Amino acid sequence: MPRAATASRKKEAAAETTDKPARAARRSAKKSKEASAAKPKRALSAYMFFSQDKRNEVKDSNPNATFGEIGKLLGKMWSELTEEQKKPYKEKSEKDKARYEAERAAVAAN
Repeated sequence: MPRAATASRKKEAAAETTDKPARAARRSAKKSKEASAAKPKRALSAYMFFSQDKRNEVKDSNPNATFGEIGKLLGKMWSELTEEQKKPYKEKSEKDKARYEAERAAVAAN
């Protein structure tokens, strides 16, 4: 007898959890995914352009380094650069920011 009572309580609990809120959450998640797909990708920082450029060199010279260690090495390299050495990456960043602003304005106009 206790076994049957437990089974019916489980069925009731399952029925309560599979109601409308779960379906509404899935629907809203789908809508937000579609909305975010229409947004332009954000502009990259100068450091991100630098890390994209140098990541393979760091990985080749440190083959056993973890993802976090590679990030630390890249960060140290970036901090040791002079402003003159950072200039090309900053220019790329400014161009990417202009691209992002233009795409964002185009999406807002639609």
